[in-house]
Amino acid sequence: MILNKKELEQSAKDMLLKRGVTMDDIADLVYFLQESYVPGLTLDRCKENIEAVLAKREVQNAIITGIQLDVLAEQKKLVAPLQEMLEHDAGLYGVDEILALGIVNVYGSIGFTNYGYIDKVKPGILAKLNDHNTEMVHTFLDDIVGAIAAAAASRLAHSIPE
Repeated sequence: MILNKKELEQSAKDMLLKRGVTMDDIADLVYFLQESYVPGLTLDRCKENIEAVLAKREVQNAIITGIQLDVLAEQKKLVAPLQEMLEHDAGLYGVDEILALGIVNVYGSIGFTNYGYIDKVKPGILAKLNDHNTEMVHTFLDDIVGAIAAAAASRLAHSIPE
């Protein structure tokens, strides 16, 4: 059974929440990226832009795919060498970033710079998701969350008159 648009969106949101990522966490990242550029920015405005990003089917598909791969890696249900690459978040694996770039690309080139920056400094929830000292695997999730924030920040930037 294929889910309708709203069911798919809710499924993606539920998966994020089940993995410990809230809208507030992502809103903090958007705020971090845009506070210097958007006068009077509020977390509510950040959340509005996140909701718009999460309404995109390609974003929902990336969330569902990435989280499912992380879960399978935690359960040790992948074949070698993919199991080891995801379990250890191998630096040269790169497919996690490719999936994230699909999200970032939804709102144009500014998303790439936002994503590159936030992926490097790993503020807020990204530092927690990137902690490799837990039993959980977040090889895809940290990049997906960073990409959602970068796309929302880009959407926000596009809404500001120059």
